[in-house]
Amino acid sequence: MKTIVIYNSQTGFTKRYAEWIAKAAEADCYALADAKKKNLDEYEAIIFGGWACAGGISKISWFKSNMEKWAGKKLIVFCVGGSPIENPEIETGLRKNFKESEWEKVSVFYCPGGFCYEKMSASSKLMMKMFIKALKAKKDKTKEEQEMIEMISHSYDISDEKYIEPILECLQK
Repeated sequence: MKTIVIYNSQTGFTKRYAEWIAKAAEADCYALADAKKKNLDEYEAIIFGGWACAGGISKISWFKSNMEKWAGKKLIVFCVGGSPIENPEIETGLRKNFKESEWEKVSVFYCPGGFCYEKMSASSKLMMKMFIKALKAKKDKTKEEQEMIEMISHSYDISDEKYIEPILECLQK
C-alpha cells in the first residue's frame, strides 16, 4: 500500500515518530510544509502526525479540511504529547479534535513524547510556565496533578518506538 507520513513537529518528538513509522511502513515522509506542495492522489494511505497543544492536535485543521477529497483512502492520525500513554484523559482529548462523522473515517492514535524546553517556541515556553504556575498555586492538588508538575517542570523524553506498533497494525488491516 503506497503510504505517506506527514508531520508537524515543534521540538522533534513528532518528527521522530513520523520517521519511525515511515521506515517501518516503507512510506514516504514529509514535513507538513513540504507535503502541502505534493499531489497526494497516488497514495492509498495518508498518515498525519501533530503534537498535542492545549488539548488540540497541531495543524489538524489542514488534515480535516482534506478528509473529504481523500475518501476511499486509509486515514490515520497520530498525536504526540507529554503525557504517559496510561493517562485516562487522552482518548477524550483526541476525540475533541474531530466531529463524530470525521471520527468514523479516521483511525487516531496517541504516542508519548516528552518536553524539550530548549527547542520550544517562546510562546509555548511562556504558556507552559503559566500552566505550571497555575497548577502549583492550586490548593488541594491531586496526586496526579502533583506528578504532572514534577514531570513537566523540566525537559524529558518518554518516546519509544514500540508505540508505533498499533499504527502499523492499523495500516496493515
